[in-house]
Amino acid sequence: MPSPPLQLLAIVAALLIVAPATNARSQPEPQPKQESPSPETQRAEQGDASPPERFAIHLQGTDILQHYGRFHSPYQGANSFRSQGGSGNTVDATLYLGVRPWSGAELWANLEMYQGYAPSNTVGVAGYVNGDGAKVGRAHAYGRIARVFLRQTIDLGGEQENVDADVNQLGGARAKNRLVVAAGKLNVTDVFDTNKYAHDARHDFLNWSLIDAGSFDYAADAWGYTYGLATELYRGDWAWRVGVFDLSIVPNNAELTHDFSQFQIVAEAERRFSLRGRPGALRVTGFLSRGRMGRYDDAVRLAETPGVTPDISLVRRYRSRPGVHLNLEQEVANGIGVFARLGWADGRYESYEYTDIDQTAQAGLSIVGGAWGRKDDTFGVAVVVNRLSSAGHRYLNAGGLGILVGDGRLPHPGTEEIVEAYYSLSVLKDVTLSLDDQLIERPAYNRDRGPANVIGVRLHIQH
Repeated sequence: MPSPPLQLLAIVAALLIVAPATNARSQPEPQPKQESPSPETQRAEQGDASPPERFAIHLQGTDILQHYGRFHSPYQGANSFRSQGGSGNTVDATLYLGVRPWSGAELWANLEMYQGYAPSNTVGVAGYVNGDGAKVGRAHAYGRIARVFLRQTIDLGGEQENVDADVNQLGGARAKNRLVVAAGKLNVTDVFDTNKYAHDARHDFLNWSLIDAGSFDYAADAWGYTYGLATELYRGDWAWRVGVFDLSIVPNNAELTHDFSQFQIVAEAERRFSLRGRPGALRVTGFLSRGRMGRYDDAVRLAETPGVTPDISLVRRYRSRPGVHLNLEQEVANGIGVFARLGWADGRYESYEYTDIDQTAQAGLSIVGGAWGRKDDTFGVAVVVNRLSSAGHRYLNAGGLGILVGDGRLPHPGTEEIVEAYYSLSVLKDVTLSLDDQLIERPAYNRDRGPANVIGVRLHIQH
């Protein structure tokens, strides 16, 4: 009898086989008279652009199995990566429903199913090893509405470009100069900190601090989603983005505030360019979180009595926490790209949503397999160095717990360094199988523990 995760993926695979071709661009019913065709339809009839896709249904399923062996550890705490070794298996499936209610608009709803646990139950490493697993693991499958949002694109004139149909993206055409407004329930990184080579744990790297900037403490519930409004302005080779999003009721909580009394503002500037005829992009992203959060040193001072463990929830006040990072992507040859991110966040305060990283630097390489006759395969390798502030070190050494880390003590702090490599093998048109390896030096910034080596297999189906 197959395991429950494999049964769930089998269901998704069956749906992919029997699903009608609803992703193909639907044609309207013949009408005796078209009074006022939309601008997109007019351009399509003139042969200048692809006809707009009216609705779409997509499906995806992802199964990730990971294992790591025993590693050196003289002690461990409540949030430690378990040193005796272990395994983790997470599975998720998504149904994407999209419709174009009027010209330039897209309405999307995503229904997601989750099951399983990531290694060590998603604690123990600041740059955690499974970017597709939710913080809330369960033995039995459960479902949630992940996204429900409306996106409106306003044509500002100029040259047109075709848009391929994809998940949460209807196919058709759009102006290169445009204003885009999205509102509803979504993931902040749907809009901000994107990168062609490192941004999607279902397709490329798995590590949290590689798919996004580890210091980007973006607003999210325990599944990575929040409510908010984002606006994007595209002009020539430039793009500017700004958004406001809802924070959790308390740091690292499954429930969001109901009145936006705690919120985050995110802004980004993007410059697209060509280097020796190869496309590239540089993005600068900043955030400001406004909510009840604690200062590390306040928690340590409150617990100066011998034998008392600091509890940062006792010193939370309404405060601001800023952060900023750079994000670079550059094609260097046909099918070969490099990427890098460099980030900082205010280390006096606890991280609010994502993970316990105050400074981060990453660099990596992505190669498409055309050179060896596998044009749909991808190989990627990257390194990331994560740091926590000295105040964070003092807090952890006193026995405090962060979002993901906390070994009970931290007498010898250091940087957390991770190397990840993956190979994504295209098995069928809609199916990829990936092998992944992550070597973690000084997990949770602890020189006394590690290194840990996590190997993984990822099966991904998408239609």
